[in-house]
Amino acid sequence: VWDLSEEFAEAVIDDFIEEYRLGHTPNPCLRCNETIKFTAVLDRALAMEFDAVATGHYAQIVQGAAGPELHRAVDPEKDQSYVLGVLQPRQLARSIFPLGADTKDVIRAEAEARGLLVAQKPDSHDICFIPDGDTAGFLQRHLGSLPGEIVDSESGEVLADHDGTYAFTIGQRRGLQLSRPAADGAPRYVVDVEIGSRRVTVGPPELLDVYSLEGIKPIWTTSPLGESPVELLAQVRAHGVPVPARAYAKGDRMMVELLVPIRGIALGQAVVLYDGTRVVGSATIAVTTRAA
Repeated sequence: VWDLSEEFAEAVIDDFIEEYRLGHTPNPCLRCNETIKFTAVLDRALAMEFDAVATGHYAQIVQGAAGPELHRAVDPEKDQSYVLGVLQPRQLARSIFPLGADTKDVIRAEAEARGLLVAQKPDSHDICFIPDGDTAGFLQRHLGSLPGEIVDSESGEVLADHDGTYAFTIGQRRGLQLSRPAADGAPRYVVDVEIGSRRVTVGPPELLDVYSLEGIKPIWTTSPLGESPVELLAQVRAHGVPVPARAYAKGDRMMVELLVPIRGIALGQAVVLYDGTRVVGSATIAVTTRAA
């Protein structure tokens, strides 16, 4: 057994806490794949002269003309190519995803036939280091109480107090505990989080539509994009719907124009680009542009 708990705590947990402190919404699974599973573990395996590392991710590696390519899994409901969008060609060349060519039902049946205890294990959707699912409570224990106000985007009226901006993310609707409903009775969503003033702003959902974004720290699973826009698909959540987009590289940034707006994108999320089922690359969202 390789104990990488210290590396995991530093690269994933500490990073998760810091990103929320900055008002971002990180994805710790991407961070773990980038820094632990396919860096720390893979590097150690190669140093011990193993040929590759096999994981249970639902994705496929296809040998293309220019080298290994990362593709979506056969099972669209279980596809995990989004969280693997941080992998580079050298990592793909030494990785194996044996489950990606089958559906979850087939895999469970095979596990049952082999008498494996995990055959009927329920799917887990929680963050592994927050098993109770209480992200706000976890962050409060690490960041303390940072009280502020929740205000209405139109009137500026204070609707509630809160204990920390880290408990909110762009697009959130539940758990706001507002003092009164909107005049028209429509639901309100978190549309802005200001770290300096600790102010959370809520408003109608149309304020959340994002039409373009900029990504920092791009990672190219295949060849990098050039400066000329290319029509691809963009996905911003692990199980989100990919939308048509035009993307290109500008210096050290990934520029993405969303041909269909996506609602409720938060800074710190990852954008992953696809060419059909093939992953092109990913970046951390640093800038979003909404309707004026």
